[in-house]
Amino acid sequence: MTGTESGEKTMLKGRRIAVVLFNLGGPDDQASVKPFLFNLFNDPAIIGLPGVVRTPLAKLISSRRETSAQANYALMGGGSPLLPETRRQAEALEAMLNGRLVEDEVRVFIAMRYWNPLTEETAVDVAAFGPDEVVLLPLYPQFSTTTTQSSLKLWTEIYAGSGVSRSVCCYPRAAGWVQAQAQAIGQKLDEAGEARVRVLFSAHGIPEKLVSGKGDPYQEQVETTVAAVVAMLEAERGPIDHALCYQSRVGPMKWLGPSTPEAIDMAAQDGVGVVVTPIAFVSEHIETLVELDIEYGELAHEKGVSPYLRAPAVGIEPLFIDTLADATVEALGRTGVAPFGQGCKAGWKACPYRNGKNAA
Repeated sequence: MTGTESGEKTMLKGRRIAVVLFNLGGPDDQASVKPFLFNLFNDPAIIGLPGVVRTPLAKLISSRRETSAQANYALMGGGSPLLPETRRQAEALEAMLNGRLVEDEVRVFIAMRYWNPLTEETAVDVAAFGPDEVVLLPLYPQFSTTTTQSSLKLWTEIYAGSGVSRSVCCYPRAAGWVQAQAQAIGQKLDEAGEARVRVLFSAHGIPEKLVSGKGDPYQEQVETTVAAVVAMLEAERGPIDHALCYQSRVGPMKWLGPSTPEAIDMAAQDGVGVVVTPIAFVSEHIETLVELDIEYGELAHEKGVSPYLRAPAVGIEPLFIDTLADATVEALGRTGVAPFGQGCKAGWKACPYRNGKNAA
């Protein structure tokens, strides 16, 4: 199909448009914790070993971590709230898009990487819908080989249905996403009142070797988001004490730092409270509700860090849903892979857009 033909196709009315939201997923209940962990650690993007080694290792890790993980999920009622949260986002996005694209039929699907609805199931559902257009939209604002690349790679390998596909690889500086974060942080700063506080931007960590070896742009893109949010806050409030840190470290490898516990310790040494915001998460789940709220909250209490406040994930905040809708509509005018707004600034090896890997 030529570029002109592709452009003409996107202008047609009465299209069936499938939007696929990608996320990691989470166990529904205690029984699904172990298989969820196995799926996670059996992903070559997470453990980069040959399958003959990776699969038994994933079985071992999931068995050893099952009990402790179950205890954490028990704190949230037994399972993860990620799927219900993502369903609400999908419903809000679908309503917004159908309101904008009134002559088209838009359906939003959810594809989880490690638990139900698994990508394989969703690919069948999308094919049954028979779309003319497909927009692949990860719920990861910042691109990483461990999240976006893994999800899109699997989809490309298994989807056999109709439709012209295109992918949104990232949106680290999208206006609505940034504004939603700034708004949530601002409310917590107001709650802190006259107390001296530091805003801790806590992102999920990855091993340093993914950045230095694979050329993963994740760290740069997280820093891009932080800079944009800080600029928006400071335009209204003046200088803000802030720091970027990383959570959820596992294993012996060196991960991006400083860690969130280290940042909390530094706040204690400096005699300031903290407002923690999940700068790389768009939904509440185990990393926010257990790790940030409970584990790090207890650590802050032990260290004498007060107040300890946590800004919520953006969820179905209209500013964020509007960003997703804008990204979808913009993507319908092209094919291939591209960011919505500013993506990578440097020429990272793993960046699918800058390196010309323009297959959806």
